[in-house]
Amino acid sequence: MRLATWNVNSLGARLPLVLEWMEANGPDILCMQETKLADDAFPEKAFAGIGYESVHHGDGRWNGVALASKVGIESPMTGLGSEEDRHGCRMISATCGGVRVHSVYVPNGRSLDSEHYRFKLAWLERLRAYLGEHCDPGAEVAVCGDFNVAPDDADVWDASQLVGMTHVSEPERAALADVMDWGLVDVFRRLHPDGGVFSWWDYRAGNFHKGIGMRIDLVLLSAALADRCVAAEIDRTARKKSPAGNKPSDHTVVVVDLA
Repeated sequence: MRLATWNVNSLGARLPLVLEWMEANGPDILCMQETKLADDAFPEKAFAGIGYESVHHGDGRWNGVALASKVGIESPMTGLGSEEDRHGCRMISATCGGVRVHSVYVPNGRSLDSEHYRFKLAWLERLRAYLGEHCDPGAEVAVCGDFNVAPDDADVWDASQLVGMTHVSEPERAALADVMDWGLVDVFRRLHPDGGVFSWWDYRAGNFHKGIGMRIDLVLLSAALADRCVAAEIDRTARKKSPAGNKPSDHTVVVVDLA
């Protein structure tokens, strides 16, 4: 099984790129974030045309999450079922090929003194509680998406340039670690322990080409599923312009292969 996650930063703008990548790379399941579409505008027929079932949770503004699967979609659920859902359409889950897959888009946080930062910490806390209520850590569970947290200093280009900023603060990292303590493994880190590989680069100042990025897009797997992981990669090619000149997302795809 090939499982991938991608913050597409507007599916309406990126659909040709997403479909092209899917046809070339053949993921069995693709988690998407920041679709920025309402449910009635989601291009379900386009995904069906290349052999995927899909589900979407979005309100047409910022945020929006989706799943596309070649191995079935059963028992879809949206949201966290709590007050934190007022922060937008940020989670969708379904059982795909026997795996309970979650596509999540964690709030950005903006700045450490912002109420949005407090929302972010509360959202991660609620995600941890949600997993405890709805999932079994002994089962095959995947939580994938844009977490807007770099788990470690090795996941940013230069930690000294980010002191006092979001995405690297200790409370955020502690909240992410608490989610993982439910029973999840960062499989990319397991296979690439040295760090220095990123999934997001700001559009400004040629940061992609300068290597100024962060690894904030994660594939977290329960132990039973993580033990099946034989490969993990971040596909930098999806961050480049397509031959047709279509501008990419500021994030790229994280892909894991499961035996």
